[in-house]
Amino acid sequence: MNLEKKLKDYNQSRKIIPNEKKVTETIRKSIDAYCSVEQERLLTYWEFLWIQLRLIRKRWWLFQILLLLLLWAALASVQGEQLLQRIFGVAASLFIILIIPELWKSQTYQSMEIEATSYYSLRQIYAAKMFLFGIVDIVLITFFCVSSAITMGILLSQLLIQFIFPMTVTTAICFGILCSKYSFSETAAIMMCITWSA
Repeated sequence: MNLEKKLKDYNQSRKIIPNEKKVTETIRKSIDAYCSVEQERLLTYWEFLWIQLRLIRKRWWLFQILLLLLLWAALASVQGEQLLQRIFGVAASLFIILIIPELWKSQTYQSMEIEATSYYSLRQIYAAKMFLFGIVDIVLITFFCVSSAITMGILLSQLLIQFIFPMTVTTAICFGILCSKYSFSETAAIMMCITWSA
C-alpha cells in the first residue's frame, strides 16, 4: 500500500502545466520550419505538367475521339465534294469547341483567385493545359488524317484545306474571344465558333 501511495504522490508531483506562450511559440516555429523546407523544393516544370494532366478531365478527349470516329464513318458514306467540305468544316469547329469547357472551367468554378495565389501564374497554368491539349490533339488528328488517307484515299492536301485550316481559324476565334480584355463567357466563344462554321 505504501508503494501505491508513493507512486500516486510521484505522479501528482510530476504533473506538467503547459505554458501557453511556449506552446504558441513552438507551433509558430514548426510552421516556419515547414514553410522554409517547402520553399526550397519547388515543382519542376515536368511535375507541374504531370499535375495539370491529372487535373484535366479526360472525357473531352474521349468526345474528340468519338467525333473523329463519327467523321471517319461519315466520310465512308458521303458522296459529293460539297457535302464532304461541309462535314469537314463543321467537324473541325466541333473538335475545337470540345476544348473550351476544360480550359474555361476555372472561370466556371470561380477558382481564379486560388490559381492566382499559386507559385505558377495563370498564364503558365493555361499554357500547360493548352500544351497538353495540343499534344493529344496533334496525335489524334495525325492518326485520323493518316488513316483517312490510307483507307479512303482522301488526299492529305484536301484534309489540310478542308479540316485543318477551318480548325485553325476556329481555334484563333476561340482563343481570341476567351483571351480578350473584355469579359466574355465560354458561351460567346462557342457561338462565334458555330457562326464561323456556318
